[in-house]
Amino acid sequence: MTTVVKTVESVNEGSLRARKKNINTPYTLQDVAKHNTKDDLWIIIKNNVYDVTKWVAHHPGGDLPILNLAGHDVTDAFRGFHPDWAFKKLPAFQVGVLVDYEPNQVVKDYRAIDDELRRGGYYQTHYSFYFKLYIWLSFLFSLAMYLTINSTEVKWQLIGAAVLGMFWQQLAFVGHDTGHISISHNRAIDGWIGSTVGNFFGGVSLAWWKRTHNVHHVVPNSVQYDPDIQHLPIFAVSDKVIPDGVFSNYHQKRMNFDIFAKFMVSNQHFLYYPVMAVARFNLYLQSILLLFSKVQVQCKKAEIVSVFLFWCWYIKVLGYLPSTSAVVAYVLISHVIAGIVHVQICLSHFPMEIYDGVPYNSDDECYCITQLKTTLNIDCPEWMDWFHGGLQFQVEHHLFPRLPRHNLRVARKMVKELCKKHNLPYYEYGFIDANRLLLITLKKAAEVAKKAKSIKFSFKNSIIGDLLYARG
Repeated sequence: MTTVVKTVESVNEGSLRARKKNINTPYTLQDVAKHNTKDDLWIIIKNNVYDVTKWVAHHPGGDLPILNLAGHDVTDAFRGFHPDWAFKKLPAFQVGVLVDYEPNQVVKDYRAIDDELRRGGYYQTHYSFYFKLYIWLSFLFSLAMYLTINSTEVKWQLIGAAVLGMFWQQLAFVGHDTGHISISHNRAIDGWIGSTVGNFFGGVSLAWWKRTHNVHHVVPNSVQYDPDIQHLPIFAVSDKVIPDGVFSNYHQKRMNFDIFAKFMVSNQHFLYYPVMAVARFNLYLQSILLLFSKVQVQCKKAEIVSVFLFWCWYIKVLGYLPSTSAVVAYVLISHVIAGIVHVQICLSHFPMEIYDGVPYNSDDECYCITQLKTTLNIDCPEWMDWFHGGLQFQVEHHLFPRLPRHNLRVARKMVKELCKKHNLPYYEYGFIDANRLLLITLKKAAEVAKKAKSIKFSFKNSIIGDLLYARG
C-alpha cells in the first residue's frame, strides 16, 4: 500500500493545488464521455469527476481496466476492486462534479447490499476457513508425493498423479482468492502468497492471471474487450466472430477465422472437453511469455523464481516414474484432473449473453445488470462448496469481487431478493445442466461456422506463428 500511496502523491504533487480551485466545475455524462483516451482519461466515482490520465501507467491493476472504462461512471467497479483507503486518494485527481444524473433504483439497492455486507462484517476473512483449507491442500500434495515417490507399482504412482491433479484444481481457487486480495485484504501479502506459494506449487503465474482477470471483470463477455472469451482459432462462444474474426483489444491483434479456425469451431462442441483436459499447458506457456516480456507486473522476480522452482520439483518427481510411457501417463492424468477447473471457469460465462464494445452506457447497462446478464451460478449443496471453490457463486463474486468466498452464500440470498424485486435475470443451474447449456451454446456457433467462408490461412498470423514468435 505504501508504494501505491507514494506513487499517487508523486503523480499529483505538481497539479494538486491548481485543481483544488476547479473541483466544483459541473460536467454531464456526455462531457465526461469525451475524455476516453489514454492521453485524456476521465472517470466518474460517486458523482465526482476525476482526471486519471497521469495515473493510468501506475495503476496496480494494470492500465487496461481503466482504459476500458474511460469516460464512464466507474463507481461500482471502483468499490468492488479497491480497499476503503483508496477513496481517500481520489481528491488529488478531482476536476469537477457530475450534474443532471441520479442513479436508478437498481443501482441504489445494489449498493445498499454492499453496504449491508460491509456493516455485517462479511468482508472479513474467517482464517479458520483457510486453516482448514491449508490442511486439506497439504494432505493432497503430501499424498500425491508419497504415492509417486514411495510406490514401486505404476498403478499407485498414477493414482498419485490423479491426486496431484486434484491438488492443482483446488490450489487454483486459492490463487483466485489471492488475486482478488480477499484473504488478508492486503495487496502485498496476498500478492506474495499467490506469486510464491501458488506459483511454486502450481506453475501458473499469478501475474498473468491477474492481468487477464482484471480486464475480464470490468467488461465480462465483451466480444472485443474480454480476453476470457477470445479463443479463436480454438473456440468461438458466439457467431459474432464468424466469419470476420475479431480484433482483440487485450491482445492488440486480429484473431482471424481461417481454415484452421473453421475446422476447430465447427467441431468445438466435440472438442471442448479434450481441449479443457490439456488447457493447463497453455497457461504454462502464457505465464512464461508474460514473465519474460517487458510488461511490468507485481513481484516479477519472485514470480520467475517460483515458476522456475515449480519446474524443478515437477521434473524431479517425474524422474521417479519407471518408463517414458509411465511419465506420459502421469503427466496426462494429472493435467486432465486439473482441467476440471477450466471447465468450471468456462461454465460461468460461455453460455451467457455476449455483446459488442464496452457496457455501462445507460441505466439498462449499469454495472450490476451487466454482471447479472453475463454470469451464471452453479446450484450445489453446501457440502459441495469445497469442489467448486467459490466459482459456484460467480454472480455474487462478480458483484462483490473482494468478498471472501466463504461468505458468498450470504450474499446470494440478498442478490436473489434484489433480482426478484426488480425483475432482473438471475441464472443458476445444476452442474450437469450448466454443462449441457454450454455445449448447446458451442454447437450453435459451430453450425454457423460450418456454413461460413474462412479467410486464407496465414502461418505468421496463426496460433502456430504465435508460438514460433513467442507471442501471447
